[in-house]
Formats: sequence, C-alpha cells, structure tokens
Amino acid sequence: MAPERPSQKEDEEDLAAFELPFFQRLVVQLWAMVLGLITRLTDAVLLVGRPALVRPYVGLWLAERLRSPYRARRSFEVVLALRSTGQRMRELIYGETPLMSALWVFRRAGVGPGSRVVDLGAGRGRVLLAARWLGAEARGVELLAEHVTRMAHWLAPAGITLVQGDAAQTDLSDATHVFTNWLALTPETKARFVERLRTCAPGTRVLTVLHPIEAEDFVRLSSHRVLFTWGLERVWIHEYRPLTGKPTPPTS
Repeated sequence: MAPERPSQKEDEEDLAAFELPFFQRLVVQLWAMVLGLITRLTDAVLLVGRPALVRPYVGLWLAERLRSPYRARRSFEVVLALRSTGQRMRELIYGETPLMSALWVFRRAGVGPGSRVVDLGAGRGRVLLAARWLGAEARGVELLAEHVTRMAHWLAPAGITLVQGDAAQTDLSDATHVFTNWLALTPETKARFVERLRTCAPGTRVLTVLHPIEAEDFVRLSSHRVLFTWGLERVWIHEYRPLTGKPTPPTS
C-alpha cells in the first residue's frame, strides 16, 4: 500500500512551527554557534589521526557554508521527494551528528573493521565519516537528491557511498549496523522504517536517536546521551532478534 501523501496545508503548518520570535531565534542561533564551535574543535582533533578523512570533512563544511542544510525550502524537488514517500516537510528539518558523538555510540555498538554501516536518512553523510574512522564500510541513503549530488564526490575518495533513495525501501540485507536519526520523523514514517529494518540479518545492531524501537524483536542493549548540533540527546542501541514461533502463513 502506498504511503498517504501529506497535504500542502500540513507542510505549511510544519514550516510555520519553526518560525520563532526575533529574540528567541537569536538565542537559538547563539546556542547553535557555541555548539558548532565545540563540535568543530573536537572533530578537528579526531581527524588528526585519520588524514584521509580531512578532505571529505572539509568538503562537508564548505557545502554547509555555501548553502545551509538546516533551512527548509519548498522547492519543486523537495515537494516531489516528499510526495513520493508520504513524508511531511518537518521530517526534513534536522541537525547533524558530530564525529565525536558518532564514534562514541558506534564503538559501543561494536562497529569496527569488517562492519558494514548504513545510515538511513544520511543527509550529507557526516555520520559515515565516523564509520570509516573505525575502519567499517559506510553507505548512506538520503531522500533529497541535492545532498547526494553535492556531497557524493567528496565522500567517494574516503570509501563512503551516498545514494539517493527512500530509506524505507533500501536493501539492508548485508548491513551489520544501521543508524537513523528519526528525531523529527512521524509515527507513520517510523513504522515504515521498522518494517524495512526487519529485512536485516538477525544480530544486526540498530541505533536510533531520541526514541527506542517499540517492538519485541528489537532488543535494547544500551542507551547513551551524547552531544548533537542542537544539544544533548539519547541514542539507543538495539539488536535485531526475529521472534520465533510466529504463525506460518497458509499455502495455496
């Protein structure tokens, strides 16, 4: 069944919710500047040990300076992408995961050489740098083609793949770890993600931001409060363990 498409009114309401009064917006911007400085400094320290990741990281930073990824825009391409998946505009308004935070949770999830990390809703691919820092294979799936076309060529030399597509339909059969920042996702989109996560191999580790997966076949292993570009947030680590004893569907 195709996902229900959001109305233009719903999208406009989502955007209006992010319009803040002047002084409140100023405080938020100042706080974001402080957090940005902290995360950039920690990222720079970590990159000293991985020179091969410096060039793609600088490419991400330059792209951010030229065109902010945090500003929602109702371009034709954005509307078309949303209509194809049934998602709402508010699901595209997000921050990013600093390298330090991604490394912290990836280590605790067992990411290392031989791991295959997939980031669902990868944005511009910053989390994938942490996976490569640890020696893992890294692949990101992003709905907005603009992120992919502007960033894929920066990430490719570091062995990172960034592709355009619907994260709820991507192939996860070879993943050992899946990361998704579903902070802004609607319950309907999360449900689609969970159904796709059930195509993973048993034992796959799944990391979600803010809320855990509310399903018996995703066992919670741990949770960690780490820094993001908007503040402290909790990341949950699960292991996919398919339930046994499910009824067998009738055969014709």
